[in-house]
Amino acid sequence: MAHFYINELLDTAEVGSRVTIVGPEARHAVTVSRLAVGESVSIGNGRGLVVTGEVVTALHTELAIEASTVAEVPRTEPAIFLAQALAKGDRDEFAVQAATELGVDGVIPWTAGRSISRWEGAKIAKGHDRWSAIVREATKQSIRSWLPDVLDLATTAQLARLASETRMLILEPTADVALSAVEADDRDIVLVVGPEGGIAPNELAAFTAAGATLVRLGDTVLRTSTAGPAAIAMLNAKLGRW
Repeated sequence: MAHFYINELLDTAEVGSRVTIVGPEARHAVTVSRLAVGESVSIGNGRGLVVTGEVVTALHTELAIEASTVAEVPRTEPAIFLAQALAKGDRDEFAVQAATELGVDGVIPWTAGRSISRWEGAKIAKGHDRWSAIVREATKQSIRSWLPDVLDLATTAQLARLASETRMLILEPTADVALSAVEADDRDIVLVVGPEGGIAPNELAAFTAAGATLVRLGDTVLRTSTAGPAAIAMLNAKLGRW
């Protein structure tokens, strides 16, 4: 089983150097994953740097490896962002987790008109922290060299403004254009997924007026938790990521 941990403070490394993780990361590695001296572990900084080597120190407070390989992985272009509408239960969280595992470069929490769940007041910071934790754990699980960004909570108006500078694709079951028929260009892609009740007509109008394209995934209607990940998988194939 591969083991991957993140140390955001790691800036540089070279073969033979000592790389560490401390705090909760080290405690999890030693007490939960039961890592011991001699096992192979990878440590990344979430910004493309990944160091792999054998464990030389395995304590609850610190886990250290001696670097045998050091890789610098460039960020993929164009980037794919998921603008996920807030949804009840854990459906939006499931979408964020799966999207991260599938290679999304960033997620944007969106308060859609039909969102039942709302981040207001203290819930804004709490919700952002929760999504950030989900993204971090999914990044470790999928052994990704880049940690996706979790952007600030967006309103419909704020999200629509991104359509002028990105390739914004609105997942809408009634759209005439299939996502499989859309050709990507060098602009970053923003996939917009609505809540359980779908995207309201006035929101669709605002997005298209700003330059977004309505696209459908197929003849069926997917849940808000699966639509985004399904679209990301298709884009991965179209962009040659897979």
